[in-house]
Amino acid sequence: MGVMAVLVLQFSLVVMVFVTPTQAHAKWGETLPYKMGKEKVTRLHFYVHDTISSENPTAVRVAEAPTTNASSTLFGALLMMDDPLTEGPDPNSKLVGRAQGMYGLAGQKEMSLIMAISLVFTGDDKFNGSTLSVLTRNAVTHTEREFSIVGGTGLFRFARGFIEAKTYSTNAAAGNSIIEYSVIGVGHRPMPTPTL
Repeated sequence: MGVMAVLVLQFSLVVMVFVTPTQAHAKWGETLPYKMGKEKVTRLHFYVHDTISSENPTAVRVAEAPTTNASSTLFGALLMMDDPLTEGPDPNSKLVGRAQGMYGLAGQKEMSLIMAISLVFTGDDKFNGSTLSVLTRNAVTHTEREFSIVGGTGLFRFARGFIEAKTYSTNAAAGNSIIEYSVIGVGHRPMPTPTL
């Protein structure tokens, strides 16, 4: 077996170890002891609470097309969001951040979103103040989805990776959902010191 084949096999085994979504998580976020070059691999696990129908909604419709309400998929609606991220599925569990941004209903035949959001981490740990940027399609009727990470700030400078999202619970009539996020990201590259 050639050197390249061995490297590909080793990389595949490492990815298989990290991507298992049913794996128990000791903490909501941890830096793994593995690196991809000089970059560290991080795994995060938390829940997003998207609430449209309540006295205090975390997502609100800000625009719509003239035909949106006649569409079975609400095609053309645009919502702004500021959803809490919690360590567990209970809305009262430890707050670890916010999902802030917007999503639009972009499917004419299937209910799907186009999302541009920042996962803003807060709290008393090393991730406080860091963000991950997500730009992705979200086929909300599928129980499991995969989202792309396109960047980040703080500890996640130059980040890239993916999120495995799984619907934990939903009230389709109210439009409220709790979504489980399992994040595998590469980043943690230190910011180069500028020279003047």
